[in-house]
Amino acid sequence: MWAVLQDGHKPTHTMPLPVFNSLRWLPLPVPDALFVLFQHLTPKHALTAFAGWCANGTWSPWVRNVIPWFIGRYGVNMAEAAEPDHRQYATFNEFFTRPLAAGARPLAAATFVSPVDGAISQLGPIAQDQIFQAKGHSYSTRALVGGDAALASQFDNGEFATIYLSPKDYHRIHMPCAGRLRRMIYVPGELFSVNPATARGVPGLFARNERVVCVFDTEHGPLVLVLVGAAIVGSMATRWHGVVNPPRTRDVQEWTYNDVDIRLTQGEEMGRFLLGSTVVMLWPKDTMRFEADWVAERGVRMGEAMGHGG
Repeated sequence: MWAVLQDGHKPTHTMPLPVFNSLRWLPLPVPDALFVLFQHLTPKHALTAFAGWCANGTWSPWVRNVIPWFIGRYGVNMAEAAEPDHRQYATFNEFFTRPLAAGARPLAAATFVSPVDGAISQLGPIAQDQIFQAKGHSYSTRALVGGDAALASQFDNGEFATIYLSPKDYHRIHMPCAGRLRRMIYVPGELFSVNPATARGVPGLFARNERVVCVFDTEHGPLVLVLVGAAIVGSMATRWHGVVNPPRTRDVQEWTYNDVDIRLTQGEEMGRFLLGSTVVMLWPKDTMRFEADWVAERGVRMGEAMGHGG
């Protein structure tokens, strides 16, 4: 199916992607408030479209220079890639969505495993329908899933986890448990950065940004896995659909799969970020108990134990 693809409270902030790094060249640290203001003033959609175009470009001088610069700037571990030689990637996106070598991410013996490499932004109980984003900020499950009250109500007083993928991380997304796909919802929105500084400074961030909501049936109950877009994220893709965006639309779009038997096993790849972002997961009440060492700001790797049945 992938044939259709072309293929973290701190007073200052480190910009996550090259286009926002211009402020880092200033002789003083960049306060969170200035970083957020900069994003409000930036034409994020146009910038993202341009970044996507560049990431798919095959112009040799561009590819030869930007990939090794990115590896050095962000400390990307190429030793665990299936193809460790950066010169073998024809485009930046091909490099960014690189597969891992066999055995690089063994699956733990757990009911739920981490679907990605990244850092835990927040996790824990959903307060009725409110998901904790950062100090002073929460957002509703209904807003996250695009306005569907019936879908959102299934997760009242349940559990959630938000994991942020930094530029150095592996950017394919895998299944935390086995599941059958029921729905996919594309929700248009903003394209703010999703790093910790922006989460502290932009209310309702993950329910404001563009996102792809994937709804699964599992033996533990329904599971929602949301791919959240961000500034410079050229596109998001799923295994069964391919690239979901672009094109970007003004309206919510939905696909249902009740008549199509799409089943994915635990650890199986389900999607990709073409330039990376954040995933948010929702579980119903009494179906998820997180591992004791799963706490905010902790780094995680795809396949490690995340939790067990409630």
